[in-house]
Amino acid sequence: MDSSAVSQHQNRNGSEKVTKAGLLDLFYNDIAIDLGTANTLISTKGNGIVFSEPSIVAFSLEGSPVCIGREAWMMHEKTHDKLRTVRPLKDGVIADFEAAEHMIRAMVKCAKKKWYSTTRQMVICVPCGITDVEKRAIRDSAENAGAREVYMVEEPMAAAIGMGLNVHEPKGHMIVDIGGGTTEIAVIALSGIVHAQSLRLAGDKLTEDIMHYIRRTNNLLIGHKTAEKIKCEIGSAAPLEEELEMDIKGRDVVAGIPKTLRISSVDVRDAMSQSVNLIVQAILGSLEQTQPELAADILDHGIMLAGGGALLKNLDRRIAERTDLPVHIADDPLTAVVRGTGAVLDNLEYYKSVVV
Repeated sequence: MDSSAVSQHQNRNGSEKVTKAGLLDLFYNDIAIDLGTANTLISTKGNGIVFSEPSIVAFSLEGSPVCIGREAWMMHEKTHDKLRTVRPLKDGVIADFEAAEHMIRAMVKCAKKKWYSTTRQMVICVPCGITDVEKRAIRDSAENAGAREVYMVEEPMAAAIGMGLNVHEPKGHMIVDIGGGTTEIAVIALSGIVHAQSLRLAGDKLTEDIMHYIRRTNNLLIGHKTAEKIKCEIGSAAPLEEELEMDIKGRDVVAGIPKTLRISSVDVRDAMSQSVNLIVQAILGSLEQTQPELAADILDHGIMLAGGGALLKNLDRRIAERTDLPVHIADDPLTAVVRGTGAVLDNLEYYKSVVV
């Protein structure tokens, strides 16, 4: 066989393999999941982020799931005795195994390309401080939801990849991922986490702080959703150039009737100050334990913030003032982790050293 015939034969075989791979991809639905306490985001291979909804499930009296995500969130704190809502994750890990399994299965179904496609590979991000028992709970839930192969990647590593950092290079990067249940602080270099600290204090704790503060100072009971709205709209970690105000509604503890109250961003900052201080102290503690050469790299690159908590007004300024280091917020910090998890899924061979 001459060289041109050999070349044609090789090209034909190569194109046949590509075609077969393309056909097989129709039947497989490889997905990456940022399984968060507050929100779950799903990215599929080749399609990017296809699902982003609250991590919550609504159950009927018989125990069967009624709905998940945003629809269930609308029902939260408004249900009757024949309906209940469950947030299956607490502090970044599964607290209700059965509810988590229902939620993951339903969310994976929503993310499927075709009804007949199966999940071959699933990459899930997990907190740094997760125990073996908690890892097993996540793995079992994923497998029961239909995944054949389950891989895990730690949240700060996923966030770093999602921010576009080269995690393989011999340079230090400090990542602070503030989610709903945990704050992950990590120093990353050479495809590994040199130092990590997982603080089970994050967005949900700040929301609870607001609820308790308003009850203590104004005798007004408000729900989790109202407190979350307050935090997002007027919450701040440091004084604002122009302080904000908003009207909130709740139930008066003394009179027992609905009541409207006007609160300011100063009040909200006061409510959250202790928890914000703990996060800043944890960052300072991690810097103290960082090796000198890596500390020099962090001085050059600064601290990178990701997660929904990074959107808290002036948090970057508060951290910068205390650490005397530049602080950068990731582009679209809410999706940084799932974008990184998706990148790991797209190239498992390249990122095999970062998989747990």
